[in-house]
Amino acid sequence: MNQKHQAFLLPEVPSQWSAPEKCKPTAAQHQPVDARGACWTNRVLEPLDLRQANLCRIDIRGADLSSCLLEGCSLKLARYDKNTRVPVGINLEKSGAVGPGAALNGAFLNGADLRGMDLQNTNFMGAYLSGCDLSGAVLDGARFVGADLRFAKMQGSRCIGARFTGSQLQQTDFRAANLTDAILDGAESIKGADFSQATGLDTIQLANLLTRSHIELDCWNPLTRQATRTTLESLLGSTTSPA
Repeated sequence: MNQKHQAFLLPEVPSQWSAPEKCKPTAAQHQPVDARGACWTNRVLEPLDLRQANLCRIDIRGADLSSCLLEGCSLKLARYDKNTRVPVGINLEKSGAVGPGAALNGAFLNGADLRGMDLQNTNFMGAYLSGCDLSGAVLDGARFVGADLRFAKMQGSRCIGARFTGSQLQQTDFRAANLTDAILDGAESIKGADFSQATGLDTIQLANLLTRSHIELDCWNPLTRQATRTTLESLLGSTTSPA
């Protein structure tokens, strides 16, 4: 382990250690700051020296960090939204943080809790999202090309224009999802996926999905207790015509 990471884990005075998720955004901090998993939502931060800080998994949705020094800090898997403010020169989308427009190609998000998050136009190409909870998330324009979404929970999510080409959708839960203009028929597998009460699927895509092999269509989803074929057929008559 290098000295930088030792600084986060082994303070010189052990009695000064406190759980990083309880770290508050104040100037009275040991350097570099360790705020992994902390919640700083909707705060306007005073000018803080957060250079080389460990802000992994921090929640900064709605926070204003524009007066802070953030050079060299780690924002991997931090959560941000359209209201998050950072200094000029800090690119949240390419920092490894999670939020609208983020570049998360190949990211490991297995089992992550992303419920209700704004993830519009996020690039999940080749990302690992198995078991991830995206319930109620806004995923308009998101790219899941080649992503692993096995056992992912996407019920009630909004996936307008999302692309699932080459993705693994085994046992994915799309119940009540908005799939308007989403590209699903190029998915690698939909074995055991549940589309009950999903909206927005056009007639051509639905027909294409129903031509897949019985191995995919007749697979039982143990969570929702339905086969993929049954859930797709339940949408017949409620689909839209392609533009």
